[in-house]
Amino acid sequence: MRKFNIRKVLDGLTASSSSASQQQQQQHPPGNREPEIQETLQSEHFQLCKTVRHGFPYQPSALAFDPVQKILAVGTQTGALRLFGRPGVECYCQHDNGAAVIQLQFLINEGALVSALADDTLHLWNLRQKRPAILHSLKFCRERVTFCHLPFQSKWLYVGTERGNIHIVNVESFTLSGYVIMWNKAIELSSKSHPGPVVHISDNPMDEGKLLIGFESGTVVLWDLKSKKADYRYTYDEAIHSVAWHHEGKQFICSHSDGTLTIWNVRSPAKPVQTITPHGKQLKDGKKPEPCKPILKVEFKTTRSGEPFIILSGGLSYDTVGRRPCLTVMHGKSTAVLEMDYSIVDFLTLCETPYPNDFQEPYAVVVLLEKDLVLIDLAQNGYPIFENPYPLSIHESPVTCCEYFADCPVDLIPALYSVGARQKRQGYSKKEWPINGGNWGLGAQSYPEIIITGHADGSVKFWDASAITLQVLYKLKTSKVFEKSRNKDDRPNTDIVDEDPYAIQIISWCPESRMLCIAGVSAHVIIYRFSKQEVITEVIPMLEVRLLYEINDVETPEGEQPPPLPTPVGGSNPQPIPPQSHPSTSSSSSDGLRDNVPCLKVKNSPLKQSPGYQTELIIQLVWVGGEPPQQITSLAVNSSYGLVVFGNCNGIAMVDYLQKAVLLNLGTIELYGSNDPYRREPRSPRKSRQPSGAGLCDISEGTVVPEDRCKSPTSDVKDNSFSRSRSSSVTSIDKESREAISALHFCETFTRKTDSSPSPCLWVGTTLGTVLVIALNLPPGGEQRLLQPVIVSPSGTILRLKGAILRMAFLDTTGCLIPPAYEPWREHNVPEEKDEKEKLKKRRPVSVSPSSSQEISENQYAVICSEKQAKVISLPTQNCAYKQNITETSFVLRGDIVALSNSICLACFCANGHIMTFSLPSLRPLLDVYYLPLTNMRIARTFCFTNNGQALYLVSPTEIQRLTYSQETCENLQEMLGELFTPVETPEAPNRGFFKGLFGGGAQSLDREELFGESSSGKASRSLAQHIPGPGGIEGVKGAASGVVGELARARLALDERGQKLGDLEERTAAMLSSAESFSKHAHEIMLKYKDKKWYQF
Repeated sequence: MRKFNIRKVLDGLTASSSSASQQQQQQHPPGNREPEIQETLQSEHFQLCKTVRHGFPYQPSALAFDPVQKILAVGTQTGALRLFGRPGVECYCQHDNGAAVIQLQFLINEGALVSALADDTLHLWNLRQKRPAILHSLKFCRERVTFCHLPFQSKWLYVGTERGNIHIVNVESFTLSGYVIMWNKAIELSSKSHPGPVVHISDNPMDEGKLLIGFESGTVVLWDLKSKKADYRYTYDEAIHSVAWHHEGKQFICSHSDGTLTIWNVRSPAKPVQTITPHGKQLKDGKKPEPCKPILKVEFKTTRSGEPFIILSGGLSYDTVGRRPCLTVMHGKSTAVLEMDYSIVDFLTLCETPYPNDFQEPYAVVVLLEKDLVLIDLAQNGYPIFENPYPLSIHESPVTCCEYFADCPVDLIPALYSVGARQKRQGYSKKEWPINGGNWGLGAQSYPEIIITGHADGSVKFWDASAITLQVLYKLKTSKVFEKSRNKDDRPNTDIVDEDPYAIQIISWCPESRMLCIAGVSAHVIIYRFSKQEVITEVIPMLEVRLLYEINDVETPEGEQPPPLPTPVGGSNPQPIPPQSHPSTSSSSSDGLRDNVPCLKVKNSPLKQSPGYQTELIIQLVWVGGEPPQQITSLAVNSSYGLVVFGNCNGIAMVDYLQKAVLLNLGTIELYGSNDPYRREPRSPRKSRQPSGAGLCDISEGTVVPEDRCKSPTSDVKDNSFSRSRSSSVTSIDKESREAISALHFCETFTRKTDSSPSPCLWVGTTLGTVLVIALNLPPGGEQRLLQPVIVSPSGTILRLKGAILRMAFLDTTGCLIPPAYEPWREHNVPEEKDEKEKLKKRRPVSVSPSSSQEISENQYAVICSEKQAKVISLPTQNCAYKQNITETSFVLRGDIVALSNSICLACFCANGHIMTFSLPSLRPLLDVYYLPLTNMRIARTFCFTNNGQALYLVSPTEIQRLTYSQETCENLQEMLGELFTPVETPEAPNRGFFKGLFGGGAQSLDREELFGESSSGKASRSLAQHIPGPGGIEGVKGAASGVVGELARARLALDERGQKLGDLEERTAAMLSSAESFSKHAHEIMLKYKDKKWYQF
């Protein structure tokens, strides 16, 4: 029995959005007439947490690699940290203050990482747990940190500063040593100028007691740590960007701001042994080559069998205007210049050994670009790149919309993978991807998940998102059916956008039938069928639709306050795009106004369509009397009915894609018939321009001003943007206001109050909060479906809510979701003969209708969610059974009816950052969590919920953030996440050789503890840096205790292992002793047995 709720009664009395008849119904709740539905979902089924982040790290700034663990780390300008192991092992962490990461240093094979940030803090991350955490932080108070260096197998971190000093940090305790190298001690006393910030620190590979310090001005100092003085000083009159050692420790190389490299002998500080300008033009008369751009980084790597590699970024000559950024690989006499698509942030050479004093044997270079990560194979001729297995190409073209489907049919992912496998590029390195550390988590979730992303260039990508991984399956290029203009001059003057005319705005997909429908920014709709066969389409089917209706005058019904038309320019509301100017309305029809022309031109030549998604029909809205078509705001496709429907702020159009015919083309006002509450009349077209949809993707960060958050932004594009909201402060309606179609839903339900059985229909929701029902009369299946027309008629049924309608769904008497009818997928490109058998056993469309035994009076529930409220309406009576005001001060950006724990709920994401869920059908609040501190247009356009408690949004232009609102998934998450750290033996140190050991030619070790420890160097000044314990928690402490860092932990581990081995040895000895005893006993028995026998008696 439904509880009597006084609040709902009051809501019913005051809700301004209800028509009089509905107000009456809400004042007198149906009470006993409502069947009680047992709802199983409770608040404890819900919990919100982030799961994984996919995509390329946005605005990368630092790079590091652990050569033993084979883990790559990338830091960003927003303080994010992304860690990559083998494909499928990824991790995202965030520094709380959001300062840019300037440098990363792995504690090699220790399961730890040091990050240096632009706010002069150092952090120690524990990577021995699935979600890495900070163990210690150190904030420098008086100096700016510029460079860090941690020698292999050392616990002392050298930190260079802007003042030119070097401090030393103990990474075990994260405290400063009293040992400091002051800049004025390091440089020559005769030098009058400051040497600039420290840009490089490294120890001599063969002598840990010698530290090479590079100052920005061009001075390099070799500092003796024991004697605390400079051994040699090397000066060059060009600024230094980086320094690298030869592994024998006798030479080092510097890169400079004039595009030169200088190679120095350690013992010859007077001048460099060699000066190279890799990209400089050599002048004939022996003059210095022309200066080039700075060489930002150089690496010097040796091989046993051949010449060393010198690898550098930058250094191109200034006259190479428009040349792309390059990585240069110099090997012996050959120089390879590898062009990159984006500017180089950093690069690292991957080598076989972690020891700096051994032959390096480089095998690959990992190059971090502004928008990509490239791995170059150094072992193969031509230096091919490795095929990147990480999902880093989400932003290949900017994402303009996305949809998320969990619990798809199981055959879908293999089908998409098989057609996508043919699209793979060739020419990659034949080797396995070398970054292969970590281990996969245990996939507790076994259901298929698919993410579809729509892009600015008109491409649509399908991704396998099962079990918190992401892998691209298939890419569809929707623009290939249109003629492309070669240059700007011959572009059609019918364009309504200046850039990205093919950008995807809405995706409608039926996973069961595999029908796909997209709406693009140029007011075009394309319908696709999935096929495994290649076909050649002689003529691409196309329809043009003239959809332009206007209103003459508006009268507001009592108590209802519709919104003003959002101002296209200015105002405080956030704008997704700056308004673009349209081409002038010159020549196209006899009166000089463009008329009846679509925005894009479809190719008229035969089109070869590869296996995958193939164009079934293109629908374009046309210009009308100089007025451009308005962008499409909603879209729906139904494979069982063979219909597609779309709407914009002018009206609605329905197309039969089987017969290629327009069935309905109505202005929104005409849908109401005589029931229009605003009493509007059509009038002639306006002469003003709409803002174009160009730059859908170029949305700046943080567009929303906090005080504007309860206001609704300007665009009406459903699912792709904020939706228009009714502000309570509005007292009059703008005469230019348009009512856009904001939601469409095909279903089999009761169209009118008098209906005794459900029938196919279309429910239409508008931005003014109206729901209208259109009845569909479909001909019988088979051949008749292609011959007889579909009859479409408005039913007269009108329901009203507050705020624009976002989503509709239908429940049966038991409260279960009724999915829209669909036609199961079948291959439609098979030859006719085979098809005959198919026609005989023609599959009936799968439609889930209520059983005839159900009571006719209360057969179904319609669930309708708007920007402001949700209602559950009983059908066919159209009584409002339940109502929930979701938000008063904000508005809902996305609402989805989703399955969870064998039940269903309504999930909403509000513009004020709240995520809420409600039970169905009673709309009880189950979850309300403040999740996002600030929403921007990108998040608003891409946020979506799906089944089983999954949701996602585009957190940056290059990354997808996935989250869950399911308690069960939150609990299983720890198991599902991959392990970054795996116990691996550190490779053996290089053999010094007999003579080197005898004559002292090998690597010199140094007791750093003795030098930098408190006993010899004293304590550092307290005001210099502040130690902050990290939030690593118990798990972190355990990680630290088990040897996250330092020789002490290693020694302890070695002792344990030794003890274990001794224990094993003792056990083995005991076992051998007892076995020897039993053998002796046995031998004695045999001897007694045969003692008195002669040899011939045996």
